Amino acid sequence: MELIANWLGNAPDFAVPFALAALGLILTERSGVLALGAEGLMLVGALAGIGAQMHFGTPLVSLCMAMLAASVVSLLFALMVIVLRINQVIAGLALVFFCQGLTGLLGTLLEWTNHPVSGLNAVHLWPLSELPLVGKLFVQNPMVYLTGLIFLGVVAFLQRTQAGLRLRAVGENPQAADAAGISVLGYRLAAIVAGAALIGLAGGYISVLSTKMWIADMTGGRGWIAVSLVIFARWSPWKALGGAVLFGCIEALIPQLAATGVRLPQYFVLMTPYAVTLLVMIWVAMGKRESGSQPGALGEPFIREERR
Repeated sequence: MELIANWLGNAPDFAVPFALAALGLILTERSGVLALGAEGLMLVGALAGIGAQMHFGTPLVSLCMAMLAASVVSLLFALMVIVLRINQVIAGLALVFFCQGLTGLLGTLLEWTNHPVSGLNAVHLWPLSELPLVGKLFVQNPMVYLTGLIFLGVVAFLQRTQAGLRLRAVGENPQAADAAGISVLGYRLAAIVAGAALIGLAGGYISVLSTKMWIADMTGGRGWIAVSLVIFARWSPWKALGGAVLFGCIEALIPQLAATGVRLPQYFVLMTPYAVTLLVMIWVAMGKRESGSQPGALGEPFIREERR
């Protein structure tokens, strides 16, 4: 029973980075821009967050700096795919490699590696926190609760506002949106920057609130798993949140088993999240459900003179 209680209590902490990164990707890709650079932007957010935490000691400021840093770096991606119209797959992969090298170099030069920092204290939602077995679910740091509000805000923006409708129109048919007077490039730029801010927040969460230190390549492939979550969720924020909880539960279970004395091979532990990702992708491909939910112009560059 103690194993289950600890597992449930730790699962949200593991799920939040997946959820925020997937939400940022959905926001970007709804505009028609294929975003594969989540892993790199999460590293940028993690490094910026830990640096701000070491200097300012305020988690709120640190998370804001993580969002800002990822947004600034995303302008490079925007330059490649919006202005230069470079293939979006190649641009996304190049961004990941660039960010991996940049963060590794800066983390070493600035001597930020393996320096522990203080995070946020857990908030007890009494009396729910006193419930047997599931009580630890309601003892989390404030960012866990805020993630749900962020999802509500993004969903409301996409589905209830004129700007959200225009953003989705840009992703479905940019030529028609342009004919209606919508700035396609402007909306795509805004979506890239806003999505990168959420992805950077995911990275900042890992370094500032979860691990509480900086380690090179500390995201450990979570950005790539977030990419698969978006496909699994068919670009639906709430389904992405459910998928993030699933992967969070899987990651939270591994250390709990180790703590109880269950011996697991190191490489099996490292492989597990990716094996589950492959199984999920195969399940989605075989199901062929909601194939039309993908943005119609995803991955296609926009050239204003063209009409379809």
